[in-house]
Amino acid sequence: MFGTSGIRGSVGEEVTGQVALSVGRALGIETDRVVVGRDARESGHALTDAFAAGLCESGVDVVDVGRAATPTVARGVAWTDADAGVVITASHNPPTDNGIKLWQPSGQAFDAPRRERITERVRSGETALADWDEMGTRTRDSLSDRHRRELVESVTLSEPLEVVVDVGNGVGGVTADALDELGCHVQTLNAQQDGSFPGRPSEPTAENCESLSTLVAETDADLGIAHDGDADRMRAVAADGTFLSGDVLLAIFARATAGEGDAVAMPVDTSLAVADALAERGIEATYTPVGDVYVAAAASDPGVAFGGEPSGAWIWPEETLCPDGPLAACKLAELTASEPLADRAATVAAYPIVRDSVSVSEKTAVMDRVRELVSERYDDFSTLDGVRVERDDAWFLLRASGTEPLVRVTAEARERSRAQQVFEEATNLLDEGI
Repeated sequence: MFGTSGIRGSVGEEVTGQVALSVGRALGIETDRVVVGRDARESGHALTDAFAAGLCESGVDVVDVGRAATPTVARGVAWTDADAGVVITASHNPPTDNGIKLWQPSGQAFDAPRRERITERVRSGETALADWDEMGTRTRDSLSDRHRRELVESVTLSEPLEVVVDVGNGVGGVTADALDELGCHVQTLNAQQDGSFPGRPSEPTAENCESLSTLVAETDADLGIAHDGDADRMRAVAADGTFLSGDVLLAIFARATAGEGDAVAMPVDTSLAVADALAERGIEATYTPVGDVYVAAAASDPGVAFGGEPSGAWIWPEETLCPDGPLAACKLAELTASEPLADRAATVAAYPIVRDSVSVSEKTAVMDRVRELVSERYDDFSTLDGVRVERDDAWFLLRASGTEPLVRVTAEARERSRAQQVFEEATNLLDEGI
């Protein structure tokens, strides 16, 4: 039922009011107060009502914050002394989708044991419905102002900036509000909340954010910010209009946050350039499976100063274990005010990466055979998420897609010819497994 990013899928098929009601009832067994919020998708109205009904009839009090950024809700669990939080969102997925993501008081998403516990209750039909006179209450509150204040207090800008914020028709407007209060001159794109995402597709990729890049390049803007629909992700554009890769942003944030002897959590498909950039400062790279849930879990360990995923999820564990796109935007503005973003990016190497996806009929069996082959032929490898093999000057990763009948192949080296060579080594290995 749950993936690493919660329940997510097509409305009316994988995601229905019945599913929301059932998960609400399952969560209600172990909670007394829950914060509930949603993104701008129209389907969120009915799904939120169904989820809240499941909680209330289980005797749980619901704090309904309405439309709000995912990090606002995740942070709000602790702010309201609640036991859990839920966001009705499909994040960066298309408008036909919606989903359910659950949060702990620490700001961390529900981990695997918690997700499995909820799943088992839903499948078994287990409930703990309250008597008619002990049902929970549903009160309305807004936590966006609290989030904005927290953002403003978290950074200090040495000088005001010209910033363009592409909200992506989502619920991340708190970013523009916080930057404005910090003294920046803020211009917005796609700021009207609309869950059909008419301005651009929700995921903030270079292709989807061409308008942002153009506007930043053709004006006096110092920085461009882009969010997805629920603002847990943040991507950025430098003053010259360059849309920065997620690996470059990860290196920039990590070096600004961590010091010598600290560790930074990142997924196994992160560029070698990030590890090199951190090693120059004596910072250790700690690898995790792909998914911000795993990065957050690693970031909760002592000694891990920062966690990031190149897709745009950034975690400062001292502030929250939730990927907080608005916080990342304000942190990046602080860094840009002291040194132009393009100059910071120029200090991070760009290595050639070769990627492809191969259709397979039985991806689990194929990956089992690949692991056997790797264990026979290589000494330095990891099976943390798929199979990652370390070579002297390169690496490759074979990883099954979580949603499609595909195995994804990634190879990287410091030289293009070597990257291609290692990629062919990986694809040949996969061919043997098939």
